[in-house]
Amino acid sequence: MSTPIDILIVGGGAREHALAWAVQRSPLCGRLFVAPGNDATPGERVDIAADHIEALTAFAVDHHIGLVVIGPEIALAAGLADELALVGIAVFGPTRAAAELEWSKSFTRRVAAELHLPSPAWASFDTSADIDAALAWWRNLGDKIVVKQAGLAGGKGVVVPVDDASCEAAIRSFFTTGPVVLEQRLRGPECSLLAFCDGTTARPLPFAQDHKRLGEGDTGPNTGGMGAYAPAPVPYDTEALTAQFIQPVVDHMRSLGTPYVGMLYAGLMLTADGPRLLEFNCRFGDPEAQVLLPLIASDIVELFLACCSGTLATTPIRLRDATAIGVVIAAHNYPSNGPALGAPGVDIALTDDQLLFRGSPGGREYTAVGVAPSLGKARDAAYALVNAMAPAGARYRRDIGWRAHGATLSSYAAAGVDIDEGTRAVDQLKQSVEKTHSSSVLGGIGAFGGTFDLTEIMGMRTPVLVASTDGVGTKVELAARAGRYDVPGQDIVNHCINDVLVQGARPLFFLDYFASSTIRAEQVAAVVNGMSIACGASGCVLLGGETAEMPGVYMPGAFDVAGTLVGVVERDRLLPLTTIAPGDVLLGMGSSGPHTNGYSLLRKLFDWLPLDAQPDPLDRPIGDALLEPHRSYLRSLEGPLADHGLIKGLAHITGGGLIDNVPRILPATCDASIQLGSWPMPPLFQLVSDVATGLPIDELYRTLNMGIGMVVVVDAGRVGELQTAIAEPTWVIGTIVAGTKRVQLT
Repeated sequence: MSTPIDILIVGGGAREHALAWAVQRSPLCGRLFVAPGNDATPGERVDIAADHIEALTAFAVDHHIGLVVIGPEIALAAGLADELALVGIAVFGPTRAAAELEWSKSFTRRVAAELHLPSPAWASFDTSADIDAALAWWRNLGDKIVVKQAGLAGGKGVVVPVDDASCEAAIRSFFTTGPVVLEQRLRGPECSLLAFCDGTTARPLPFAQDHKRLGEGDTGPNTGGMGAYAPAPVPYDTEALTAQFIQPVVDHMRSLGTPYVGMLYAGLMLTADGPRLLEFNCRFGDPEAQVLLPLIASDIVELFLACCSGTLATTPIRLRDATAIGVVIAAHNYPSNGPALGAPGVDIALTDDQLLFRGSPGGREYTAVGVAPSLGKARDAAYALVNAMAPAGARYRRDIGWRAHGATLSSYAAAGVDIDEGTRAVDQLKQSVEKTHSSSVLGGIGAFGGTFDLTEIMGMRTPVLVASTDGVGTKVELAARAGRYDVPGQDIVNHCINDVLVQGARPLFFLDYFASSTIRAEQVAAVVNGMSIACGASGCVLLGGETAEMPGVYMPGAFDVAGTLVGVVERDRLLPLTTIAPGDVLLGMGSSGPHTNGYSLLRKLFDWLPLDAQPDPLDRPIGDALLEPHRSYLRSLEGPLADHGLIKGLAHITGGGLIDNVPRILPATCDASIQLGSWPMPPLFQLVSDVATGLPIDELYRTLNMGIGMVVVVDAGRVGELQTAIAEPTWVIGTIVAGTKRVQLT
């Protein structure tokens, strides 16, 4: 077709603005009408509400409309597509019967079950008389659930309860609005898979990721969507998931005599067991439309008409090599009702990489979109627009796209740190260092600290000095950003204490090194105060140090912290013992957080998440969780260490995680078999596991301590004795087995 046709778009939000923007660019578009549209929508506005079916149909007939594109679900549920079909007008949007996939969640779940689409456990209940049955189903499930209104709710008819009390309250509350669907709560990132459908064929668009929750870090109540980006880095193929979740539904609807024509949108959760279906929507999503439409290089009207004529299989879908991200700017009281924001307070001059779509007054009023070759640049463009035009009192999230980094990182090296390269460097410098050794040096390079025999100058029988030098690493950048300067001070002392402790030594004194671009007395005092706190808690003297001011070397405001600690131990009490053997047990002691390692990865993962955000399952803001000081294990272990032979070995879990640190104390003929899941996973590491979907398990446990900061080797017959002697919770996390000095994660 080459003759332009007149087109009607139904709806008045930002999604319909984006549709009108895309349609108007087509040479196939003649006159463009939008009903009811808004004050920024291209084309001619028609004062007819989206659910006034008879008036819309009459308008389409009277104005010889050649194509109707339906935006909102309310028009689909009211049967607008059916009425238009009866008068011979092409319509992009499914019939009421086909759209039941959206307006009835119970119907969706029955279809998914019939077609064996991977889904959560679920149950539906029709009336308030079913409250007791619903409560019984939830309690018998023995798992967390999601409570949903069975009908249309504008994306807001979902509650994710935080505890049993809120779950019961949500169930009782939802029964006052109509039928209720309960679903098992799944864990994992969500993605949106949208596909054009012509009744026979389904053709997908790139994955998008919506941000449904109101608050940063995906917290707070569900909304219609606070932002989205596309393509989302999902470790699946769009064609494969379309074949799994969408094409079977298209085939099924055709077999029922209700062919599905329009956009079918599968909301998926990417669990550890694979993708699971959360919901179907029967139209372009909002805000997904605002980021997907700018990526379509094909003529959008041609695609709509191909769906209407059943020729989608032979119609090419071309995409731009770009990324788009959209940030929703909502009214102050959203998602509750309240006054509208109104127009921006300044004139907005959009750049080539920016789009602005007008939404609904009093609700989601604008979507600011950035389109660029990379997600980072698109995000910069979108937020530059937000910062330029968001009216006073506007509500928006500052973290749209924050999960993207976790899905794209495939190794610690991708975050800027190469563990293998560090290991190679140690191997290459070992020979040079060993040239300086004398007979007093007892340890080799690569141990947790250097050991030096001082028998002649100490009153002990055979005293050995154990020294450790280390730095805090990139955690200092987070500390500087948050103004938490005491944390790196505690970190460096406790790190070094643990490094000498694993050789059986107690600390004697600590020397610090502090460097920054410009010396600020308050900053230095706070760092040193943190060191003083850690030293005082461990009976260690803070002997002195060096403060260096190096402008031009460090960025303004940046600093670095390092230090050296010296401890002492009797030579016959040095750890590890040579008696470590297969059958010995590994006890794990909990970490206080990431300690001082893995922060290049963590900063990359959470780069776009504000430090005051508190994503599930955290029990405090992300900044506080990341900046928890590195703990010392001295006071918990000094008693058991006094019982010679009770502890055979200690491994401080630092850079390299369990995989690289435990082998440092193993005999050449032994492996450590560690059972994953044998200790409770702290919330921060649960979050990392949820977000870092592109990182293999081994890489994750090689980068972070994952909740275990110290591993203790003990004879199998003395496990109970040692656990009693350690005045804190410990967990049996594995055993020593025959092998070649490696860690086996099972």
